[in-house]
Parts: sequence; C-alpha cells; structure tokens
Amino acid sequence: MGVWELLLVGLVIVLGLCGVLVPGVPGSWLVWAAVLWWALQDPRPVAWGVLVGATLVLFLSQVVRWALPPRRLRESGAAPDLEVYAGAGAFLGFFLIPVIGAVPGFLAGIYLHERLRLGGHGEAMAALRTAMRSGGTRVLTELFTCLLILGAWLGAVVWG
Repeated sequence: MGVWELLLVGLVIVLGLCGVLVPGVPGSWLVWAAVLWWALQDPRPVAWGVLVGATLVLFLSQVVRWALPPRRLRESGAAPDLEVYAGAGAFLGFFLIPVIGAVPGFLAGIYLHERLRLGGHGEAMAALRTAMRSGGTRVLTELFTCLLILGAWLGAVVWG
C-alpha cells in the first residue's frame, strides 16, 4: 500500500474515533472497516493478524457494552462538549502512557471539563461520577477498544 492509501485508512480510523463520541454514529464499525480495507489491500500475515485481533476485540467490546447501562449522557445534564474533552483526554493519555493511559486520560478530560464548568473540585468529582454512571463507561469501553485497534494498526504499519 502506498503512503496516500495508508493516510486515507488512518483518516477513516480517526473519523471512527470521533464517531465513537457522537451518539448514533457507528464509530467502532468505521474503525473496523478501515482495518478490513487495509488488510484486503496489503495481504501480509501481520495485516490479517491485526484484522482478526480487531474483530475479536470489537466483538468482546460489544458484549461488554451490552452488559453496561444504556448511554444517557445528554439526559444527565452533560454538556455537548464534555465528550470532546473526554475523547481528547483519552487520545492523549493513550499515547503519553501507552495503551492504559486512555482510561485515566478519559476521566481527566471529563474532570477538567466539569472543573472549568462548575469551578470546584467537589462539584467536578460529583459530575464525573454522574457522567460515568450515565453512560460514560459505555463510551469509554468503545473508545478504548478503537484506540487499541488504532495502536495495533499503527504498530503493524510502522514496524510490520
């Protein structure tokens, strides 16, 4: 695959990551479709391994998300830009502390948003708990899964 095709696959993956944060957009399926497209265009064993791994991780994520409470962030009073802060925090955390940093980054993004909005630590912590109970865990599960797939794809492209 050429550089332009790889950039296009990366762009679709990033769009899928953004789609995870927008209700109603099939973000995780966009990420999977981008990896499928890459694997079909670059038929090396590492590409097929990433595709199989992505499929298994997405399936496991769907099972976990099915067991979690439904996504009701808007009904809990969360501002629309809360998910932007949470997503940016998870993305930065994923690369600053490889892989596991997405979880504290997601939580830190929500906390920062609520701290700026409400002003105090106690209120921000209460809002963080409410957001996580209102569907934030579901969003975090899907976002973390997509970030894992992004990391595997990047690793295969750079070192594979």
